[in-house]
Amino acid sequence: MAHFSVFSLVRNALNYHKDWPRQWRSPEPKSHYDVIIVGGGAHGLATAYYLATECGITNVAVLERAWIGGGNSGRNTTIVRSNYLWDESAALYDHSVKLWEGLSQELNYNVMFSQRGLLHLAHSVHDMQEIGRRGSAIHLNGIDSEFVTPEKVKEMVPFINLNCRYPVMGALLQRRGGTALHDAVVWGYARGADAAGVDIIQNCEVTGFKIEDNTVVGVETSRGDIMANKVGVVAAGHSSVMAEMAGFRMPLESFPLQALVSEPLKPLVDNVIMSNGVHAYISQSDKGELVIGASSDAYTSYSQRGGFNVIEDTLQAICELYPVFKRVKMMRQWAGIVDVTVDRSPIITKTPVNNLYFNCGWGTGGFKATPGSGNVFAHSIARGEMHPVAEPFSMFRFHSGALIDEGAAAAVAH
Repeated sequence: MAHFSVFSLVRNALNYHKDWPRQWRSPEPKSHYDVIIVGGGAHGLATAYYLATECGITNVAVLERAWIGGGNSGRNTTIVRSNYLWDESAALYDHSVKLWEGLSQELNYNVMFSQRGLLHLAHSVHDMQEIGRRGSAIHLNGIDSEFVTPEKVKEMVPFINLNCRYPVMGALLQRRGGTALHDAVVWGYARGADAAGVDIIQNCEVTGFKIEDNTVVGVETSRGDIMANKVGVVAAGHSSVMAEMAGFRMPLESFPLQALVSEPLKPLVDNVIMSNGVHAYISQSDKGELVIGASSDAYTSYSQRGGFNVIEDTLQAICELYPVFKRVKMMRQWAGIVDVTVDRSPIITKTPVNNLYFNCGWGTGGFKATPGSGNVFAHSIARGEMHPVAEPFSMFRFHSGALIDEGAAAAVAH
């Protein structure tokens, strides 16, 4: 694996960057692996990376039906935060933030993690009560959290209109929150996993599971059967489809979640600004684009297109809160498929089939959880017992009633 440094960048710049080696291999699948990971997004690649580097299991394959990072990993708004209400969520998401803080150094790849701070606006008495409760809980869990007055919000975001149709009554600030570059996260984990011996196999669709005596022994793919001792499924919005292939149901619904970006502007938005009450949140990319998150569609679908009704509703709110953007042109819009549980918390779990594990149900929380999700899932698969941080997120909580209701903190996945 090529080592990135200022010297390697200068050396390759002198040769017009023609001599960079491939960052990961494209091997043919072997007949048998210790572990197969189904899904080549950021969570799947992170799982494979930690299996190889922390758990000592290097005979691992990541199977992706298209190209790595072509699903939700490339269709999100790149926000990182851990300001969730319940203890279980706080442990999981802050574990992830702590890994984010050293990820570029660990992977020797700049994932462009920027802790620019995240403001969660409150527009009503109910919003104020919600951030009050959540902010206190976050503080008790040792996670940075500050209540911010409207005057302080105006100081941090000078162009905001505090007294529009959505009056800003206060905000919750997490200074350690911010953004990262989604493509860089995928590529960094891919090259790290490949260097540790993991096979990344693209254009390899899993079409079924090979199950004997209620134990998974391999998968059926578009490139032939591949056997394995254990299988981990990290297929985001298609996880319910994969579960049905294995003979059980997963309590998930899949919705398109919409977003859009503007033409590039000079640096203006210093923070991530969230507004759950009106389903409009905004940040600015390193290229200068305004990255605007909208709401999820009200119906289940696998369509990855945005809808004009959602775009118009979102931009109306953006223009009222931030009038300076009224004449800015939008460049492109899209939808990602979010898999949502009834309590808006993820599922990291064993399944009714032995040695088959699922990691899904992240809704709008998937990107921010990437390092923590991959880390605890890898350790769970390796040990055959769920990691203590992952244990509360079992699929069987929907039978016991031990739900982790993050409807308020889960942004637009309501």
